[in-house]
Amino acid sequence: MASGVKVDDSVVTAFNDMKLRSCNKDTKKQKKVIFLRLSDDNRAIIVEAGKDILVGDIGHSVPDPFMAMVERLPTNDCRYVLYDAWYETKDSKKEELVFILWAPEQATLKSKMIYAASKDALKTIMGGVKHVWQMNTLEDLLDKSNVIDKLSASVSFEGKPVHHC
Repeated sequence: MASGVKVDDSVVTAFNDMKLRSCNKDTKKQKKVIFLRLSDDNRAIIVEAGKDILVGDIGHSVPDPFMAMVERLPTNDCRYVLYDAWYETKDSKKEELVFILWAPEQATLKSKMIYAASKDALKTIMGGVKHVWQMNTLEDLLDKSNVIDKLSASVSFEGKPVHHC
């Protein structure tokens, strides 16, 4: 914790709820995406209210959860995102948590430095996260082949067939 930034208890609770999704009987209320940000005083990592994407939203108000996540990212500030990725390889179907550090080029140097230095504080409480990515441009995220390669998805991603060139 080189930055001195603490992880708020609400983040731990949100992460545990997402990780233990099988314990939540109402699957529609399970979180698909959680956005995390620094508090206004830069002393704590908190859940960003009102940005979550729920599993129950998929197919209704959210036709493509990955694109909805991308659209909710700020263009000029950093964020942490916890994404519950569903994909299929040739061998199996997988549901794995992905931790993303979003540090766009338009963000201030101070913001990029604090977010990068505070990432380890989050990683220590996020046991079980298999994929950790840093994304810096919308092109990184909008190019789904980039994401599919990182996951090793070969058959489908979020229920849609993967097209190979």
